[in-house]
Amino acid sequence: MSQKTAVITGAASGMGLTEAKLFAERGYKVALLDVNEDGLKSAVAEIKAAGGEASSFTIDLTDHDSIIATVAEVEKEFEHIDVLVNNAGVFDKYQASLDTPRERWDFLLAINLTSVFDMTNAVLPGMLKRGEGAVVNIASVAGIVAAKGGAAYTAAKHAVIGYTKHLASEYSKEGIRFNAVAPGTIVTPLVAGIVDSIPTDPVPLRRFGQPEEVAEAVFFLADGKAGFVNGTTLTVDGGFTIQ
Repeated sequence: MSQKTAVITGAASGMGLTEAKLFAERGYKVALLDVNEDGLKSAVAEIKAAGGEASSFTIDLTDHDSIIATVAEVEKEFEHIDVLVNNAGVFDKYQASLDTPRERWDFLLAINLTSVFDMTNAVLPGMLKRGEGAVVNIASVAGIVAAKGGAAYTAAKHAVIGYTKHLASEYSKEGIRFNAVAPGTIVTPLVAGIVDSIPTDPVPLRRFGQPEEVAEAVFFLADGKAGFVNGTTLTVDGGFTIQ
């Protein structure tokens, strides 16, 4: 049996890097995709030092041609792709609709939504040809409830969850599974500077999540042991969305 492979976007740091490290630890060969070339080199070196197999691919997720070319490179090196994790995302710093410039809206949707569409469409034909594969899209609790002030982010993450359901209804009969993970506030470098100022009271567990907890959810949905889980969104939010 050939080694399983995983492609993870936004993998140079934060949750994406943690996901990449977990997949590598569990025997996957991992393709790390990011715009941050220096971060990718460091991430791959870290994975290899721990005994894992990984390669880096610099990508501009706002550029359709860059996505197509990069996926072709990955497929050439890896021969096949078993798992795609659409992890890359950016936040809009709580800008309400009237405060969101059109160019900012376009950029946020390009990263948070359109890249999910482009990456999936680039990887999916190979999965369909093989009759197997799994796609995990990183959404957010902002895709379940409204993120106050976060117009573009809320719109994009709701759309990611809807798109995941569409994919599952359309292509799962061919042996491909599609699921989403909706993290709450996760302590990553992105929020490290402000996390102490964010109240934990809205979270029943009274704490924020760790990247490792999201990575475990992603791996569960991607791995064959979750073979009958399809079209769902798994919240990793300490209970935030149950209230």
